[in-house]
Amino acid sequence: MKNKLVLFVLLAFATNGTAQVLGTTSDPVELVNPLVGTDSKPSLSNGNTYPAIALPWGMNFWMPQTGKMGSGWAYTYGADKIRGFKQTHQPSPWMNDYGQFSLMPVTGKLRINEDERASWYSHKAEVVKPYYYSVYLADHNVTTEIAPTERAASFRFTFPKTDSAYVVVDAFDKGSYVKIIPKERKIIGYTTRNSGGVPDNFKNYFVIQFDKPFATAQAWHGKTLANDTLEIQAAHAGAVVQFSTTKGEAVNARVASSFISYEQAERNLDEIGKDTFEMVRNKAKTVWNNELSRINVAGGTPAQMRTFYSCLYRSLLFPRKFFEFDADKKVVHYSPYNGKVLPGYMFTDTGFWDTFRSMFPFLNLMYPSLNAQMQAGLANAYKEGGWLPEWASPGLRNTMVGSNSASVIADAYLKGGRNYDINTLYEAVLKNSENEGPMDAVGRKGVTYYNELGYVPYDVGINENAARTLEYAYDDFAIYQLAKALKRPQAEIDRFAKRSQNYRNLFDKQTGLMRGKNKNGSFQSPFNPFKWGDAFTEGNSWHYTWSVFHDVQGLVDLMGGRQAFVSKLDSVFTMPPVFDARYYGSVIHEIREMQIANMGQYAHGNQPIQHMIYLYNYAGEPWKAQYWLREVMDRLYLPTPDGYCGDEDNGQTSAWYVFTAMGFYPVCPATDQYVLGAPLFRQVTATLESGKKIIINAPANNDRNRYIDAMRLNGKAYEKNWLSHETLQQGVTIDIDMSAKPNKQRGTKPADYPYSFSTEKTN
Repeated sequence: MKNKLVLFVLLAFATNGTAQVLGTTSDPVELVNPLVGTDSKPSLSNGNTYPAIALPWGMNFWMPQTGKMGSGWAYTYGADKIRGFKQTHQPSPWMNDYGQFSLMPVTGKLRINEDERASWYSHKAEVVKPYYYSVYLADHNVTTEIAPTERAASFRFTFPKTDSAYVVVDAFDKGSYVKIIPKERKIIGYTTRNSGGVPDNFKNYFVIQFDKPFATAQAWHGKTLANDTLEIQAAHAGAVVQFSTTKGEAVNARVASSFISYEQAERNLDEIGKDTFEMVRNKAKTVWNNELSRINVAGGTPAQMRTFYSCLYRSLLFPRKFFEFDADKKVVHYSPYNGKVLPGYMFTDTGFWDTFRSMFPFLNLMYPSLNAQMQAGLANAYKEGGWLPEWASPGLRNTMVGSNSASVIADAYLKGGRNYDINTLYEAVLKNSENEGPMDAVGRKGVTYYNELGYVPYDVGINENAARTLEYAYDDFAIYQLAKALKRPQAEIDRFAKRSQNYRNLFDKQTGLMRGKNKNGSFQSPFNPFKWGDAFTEGNSWHYTWSVFHDVQGLVDLMGGRQAFVSKLDSVFTMPPVFDARYYGSVIHEIREMQIANMGQYAHGNQPIQHMIYLYNYAGEPWKAQYWLREVMDRLYLPTPDGYCGDEDNGQTSAWYVFTAMGFYPVCPATDQYVLGAPLFRQVTATLESGKKIIINAPANNDRNRYIDAMRLNGKAYEKNWLSHETLQQGVTIDIDMSAKPNKQRGTKPADYPYSFSTEKTN
């Protein structure tokens, strides 16, 4: 093997004599497969990812482009041809891309059109690492390699012997510009192609610097070569440069871009400086290994190890840095909210409806300083745009529901985030709680009804009303928690405490489920709990009923007590995966992914139910959580192109796996607690930003021993079903005795249960 992967085999075989178990690795990036999730399509998502060749949270990513210009499915594993190598800022195919342009080597007859220049390729001749990409383009007899920095990338094109070696630069349609500067072996330009969420003056300025003089150079537009000009502005502009090469000659290109100016793009190119391609690649690999090594796992199968580090890689990509360093090395950003260049941080490409659940709590645990920068960026977004972005790409986007920025902001501050403008963020959260925004997904749609009636009615023309109500109620809990920490007036604290209980208004005692409610107080009728959408968001009542993160005990009481609650949880897995798709008019991919998973109504491929299994801990049967969490990890996650069971969604689904494999999960952000599952590995060592360590030892862990028999925290017996953030931050050693049989005595007492608002005063 070329790489220096060091794997120490702890045991040749596991207890059952079949599964190889691996020890720690000093080279975790080599376990990452960036192709996980790329075997997807609009009708069925196995992740809907692309191989992001990038640094953690990098401003610019790179990818091979198999899809047509403008397609959100820009790279799909089953595609046969590559059209170019694209700079991308795409968070998901559904949000699509912005700030995009591509390079493509061509030999022989010059072809500029994306279909004509496309080349057959094979995964057998493709190397995909987070820090390095290489592929052989068969139609052109060229190998293309890419190595990234945060805002730049190094390209290496290895050509055959030919007088007709070309690099085609495509600035894409919707308005673009190129200028070739032969004396400097340089191409500059800009692209404006986007999918929304940008001001009128939006441009992504790029600079491409080659290490070999051009034999010829010309601009092009549409499908037409402009033989008489080196500069062109058009709806669809591009450039092509020609070289004469010897067999195996490498032509190198350094590429960078900026959302601010050409001059800033040149500064960003300094991230490469005079580094060779190998130096850029090795530096990128070191960066990835440094971050991935923050969580060291051992004692899993090869597939489990690869899955874990592939998920950890995805957990370190978004939200991306949308800031740059000016001539004085100061942090500045182009504002996707008002189009100005301003000082300070900005991050983007994340949707809080997804990522408030585990992605941002993961940052608060492992990267609090980085998340403090993200909070500063959120404050800037509010000041520049007047609203908190619930889905940013790069500016405000009108998709999904809730005002879950409250959770993201509260959780960061309550877990120690400081050195940013929390007062401005709290002002923004308060504004959300009383106002609708300029679009449905900003502010709170239906807020007047919600604040007056305690719910968003079903019959007033506001879609997904029950989902909005449930999420607003949780968000009000997050504001309540933050208001207490900021010592706000008691009346204000009490207002949000009261609103946090609005979930109760939608509970239907007849069905034991959440149900849309009309303005007059009657429940919607007829009611089909298997109907997706309508009152809910990308799910049905069986999925959203559990969205009471902050008051599970209150939900237990509404359902009639522990036994009824557990029985309801059990039913999710025992019911057939029936569905009603009439609201959408067709079977959306989220429905299909639930249907084929063979886990009943459990729809892990979408976010609303991902915390549900942990709720067994709130009703005295934690062993059921331990069983089902292992089932989900084993059955629904793989280190393969079809390795997810739905949209990966900017680190949320991956962070779920990372947390769950470690053995705990943040069911309710804006509290101090993580709810226990059971670790997947025999040992986990997480190194916190402070240098302190969370060490989890479970030496008997294997496929059969998935249950916690006993647990010790720093040597003392520990019976509770949760761990505190404060305790983990101090550094902790947790020893767990794993068993093939559930211990039905441990974690069964109410004193062992995690936090619920209803028991706040008594615990």
